Amino acid sequence: MAARDALQARLEQGIDQLGLRLPAGAVSRLLDYQGLLERWNATYNLTAVRDPAEMITRHLLDSLAILPYVHGASLADLGTGPGLPGIVLAIAAPGREILLVDSNGKKVRFLREAIRSLKLEGVRALQSRVEDVEGQYDCVTARAFASLADMLGWGGQLLAPDGLWLAMKGKRPDDELPGVPPGFTVRGTHALSVPGLPAERHLLVIGRTSAGSLDGAAPGDALH
Repeated sequence: MAARDALQARLEQGIDQLGLRLPAGAVSRLLDYQGLLERWNATYNLTAVRDPAEMITRHLLDSLAILPYVHGASLADLGTGPGLPGIVLAIAAPGREILLVDSNGKKVRFLREAIRSLKLEGVRALQSRVEDVEGQYDCVTARAFASLADMLGWGGQLLAPDGLWLAMKGKRPDDELPGVPPGFTVRGTHALSVPGLPAERHLLVIGRTSAGSLDGAAPGDALH
């Protein structure tokens, strides 16, 4: 338990530094998810991050940093890998329908086990290429799995007319901005400070050019 206590302290400190208030039991469930990922990772190589404390920082807190920008009743997490940020967001802000998409069979098997063991309601995992996914979602998340041009080219049809696309990046991707396809516009670029992580993190908020209702929305306006 001492190891889990140390991880919990790191996680709670990071959540506090991010200025977030999570539902009762969320911290424990996030640690359960981290433990499950750590166990599966030993066999299935789901993530290059092996150290449990680094998983707290690089996976959990990195995912939680975008929570204030999450919008709407439905979310698709594209190229989710082992559930980042999708599973973290499902635990931290339950109540929306979440689709986790990845083309890797090992990762999708892990996702389904995580959904089952963590009892994540309204969350499902789909093994698919992004371009083959159907439906539209109020929020689409993607954690640096491709360029902006490729992300939107493959999955732009999944964004609802008034939806928000949250593209998680490391360094500010100024060189990718000219590649944003017609019909989409960058609503904002936000430098994120992830507790314990010295590397740069940026979030690009993208919407459809025809939807003006959310232009200029502040992070706090997009919580629900």
